[in-house]
Amino acid sequence: MPTYDYKCENCDHMFEYFQAMSDLLLKKCPECSGKIRRLVSGGSGLIFKGSGFYLTDYAKKNSNDKKTEKPTKTEKKKAVKESAKS
Repeated sequence: MPTYDYKCENCDHMFEYFQAMSDLLLKKCPECSGKIRRLVSGGSGLIFKGSGFYLTDYAKKNSNDKKTEKPTKTEKKKAVKESAKS
């Protein structure tokens, strides 16, 4: 949700208000109850959070590379049995 800048036409009070884009515009100044207008701002930059934005996040894993693959349950059981034997 963006933060919008408002300015009172009566007392020149400027303030920011955090609201959804679908919310109605504010109409009254919190200081003098005069008429306000929303200012056009440059906004903030786009922020990506989480994984999936880099080429390496989508790289296919090589099926021959055993280091990147997780062992299956049967492989884990075999490893446990083999280590118990030795």
